[in-house]
Amino acid sequence: MHGLMMDRPLLISTIAEHAERFHGNREIVSVTMDDPAHRCTIADAMARARRLANALERLGLEHGDRVATIAWNDYRHLETYYGVSGSGRVCHTINPRLFPEQLVFIINHAEDRYIFTDVMFVPLLEKLLPQIPGVEGFVVMTNAANMPETTLPNAVCYEDLIAAESSEYDWPEFDERTASALCYTSGTTGDPKGVLYDHRSTVLHAYAAVAPDTMSLSARDCVLPVVPLFHVNAWGIPYSALMVGAKIVFPGPKMGDGEALYALMESEDVNIALGVPTVWLGLLQYCEQAGKRLDMLDRTIVGGAAVPRVMIEQFRKVHDVQLIQGWGMTEMSPLGTANTPSHGWEELSEEEQIDLGTKAGRGIFGCELRIVDDEGAELPWDGVAYGALQVRGPWICSDYFKLEGSAETHTDDGWFETGDVATIDPQGYMAITDRTKDVIKSGGEWISSIELENTVMAHPGVAEAAVIGVAHPKWTERPLLIVVRAEGAAVESDELLGFFKGKVADWWIPNAVEFVDELPHTATGKVKKIELRRQFADYALAE
Repeated sequence: MHGLMMDRPLLISTIAEHAERFHGNREIVSVTMDDPAHRCTIADAMARARRLANALERLGLEHGDRVATIAWNDYRHLETYYGVSGSGRVCHTINPRLFPEQLVFIINHAEDRYIFTDVMFVPLLEKLLPQIPGVEGFVVMTNAANMPETTLPNAVCYEDLIAAESSEYDWPEFDERTASALCYTSGTTGDPKGVLYDHRSTVLHAYAAVAPDTMSLSARDCVLPVVPLFHVNAWGIPYSALMVGAKIVFPGPKMGDGEALYALMESEDVNIALGVPTVWLGLLQYCEQAGKRLDMLDRTIVGGAAVPRVMIEQFRKVHDVQLIQGWGMTEMSPLGTANTPSHGWEELSEEEQIDLGTKAGRGIFGCELRIVDDEGAELPWDGVAYGALQVRGPWICSDYFKLEGSAETHTDDGWFETGDVATIDPQGYMAITDRTKDVIKSGGEWISSIELENTVMAHPGVAEAAVIGVAHPKWTERPLLIVVRAEGAAVESDELLGFFKGKVADWWIPNAVEFVDELPHTATGKVKKIELRRQFADYALAE
């Protein structure tokens, strides 16, 4: 017997309608290439999104067609999110930091018909043009006064495009499983893989994100998404912030500028910010050098890479800011866990709270977790056993775009193989110990490269660090520590190796240290360990 409830589809356009009706006067502040302090309201942005939807109709774009964006975080990009997806097309966000050959592959594989781009990426697209013949036209996200001369075919200025259209538009109603957005993974091996989100998964993910034990978003908040809109939909902020009517401050191209981020936080009363650890490292360094405190900030959501304990301490002890570590993947929309305080948290000492804060957090409702051994048997949640981490849920991919099961990333019983190795304690707090491809196996025992990296990052002489496994004549493999010294630091190998004493098991301590000027990174800022293993492939450790 079914219940007697209305069957209304979960669509991204319903978020737009709700936000405009109940939170229409909330501000959206943007740093753009043509305006350093643009201001509009949610109602303004959604009216312009409807104009864009009408323009897409006029351009002949049909339901399901892919429309790409190569752009920073600002109000025009947000409008594109809603105008494209809300009208039944697929919003394909592209990371401009990818290598040219990856950009060509992604654009062609997605079969993008139009590309919306910021002015600064026009020269890049002009170079790629001969290799992307399927793209029919380009929309440059600026006004007429700043429209550059370009060889891009059918190029039009964004403001001119939507100015010719009416803001009257009835959002279409369709199946909630209709594709809404497309993001490609930026893995370090093989071609990028497309993750195709749908309206249902996106709305459910937004519901989960605003919950108190996740981001705790509300209409009283002012949020600064430093995480790019091209990086897994800025962790869902374009949907969750509008769902609750939070004020949004977009940093545009200034997302790597610590001084600019501080100025935005101070002038706009930002109380919650989201970004990867490298962004906050720059902000913390600016604050220290300038003698500033983050008094306006209440909490920051950090993901994309493991958070060093020293960063949690700095935010908490120097700035009185709660750092909430989260974990997820492109394939997961991306949220999977959030490290928010649970019952009994207040009874822990400050150091115990910080220790717990270094973990990836508890699973949020809608994302199931399990860890398994090499034979696929489920392991206990005792905080000791560690194994391959698998997930499943309504906003986790069931396959990759156009691969039809050939990626071999799902188990026979429907779980997604994350590629992470993890432990889960009895309270449900999960900790990533490594990537399955990065784990160091010494004498048959696993060593966590992530824990070693987090430990050494607390040393003041270390700016950045990575640990990889290198061949050893007796133990098969042993850890090698690769370090970028902090500016002006003269730290040497013996001091760093001694720093591990008492912090990790003695047999985990790396056998050697190599100092480099910089570490290789992927387009999303993660350390490219495959490149380090290639670089140190012939490294010889003495027995």
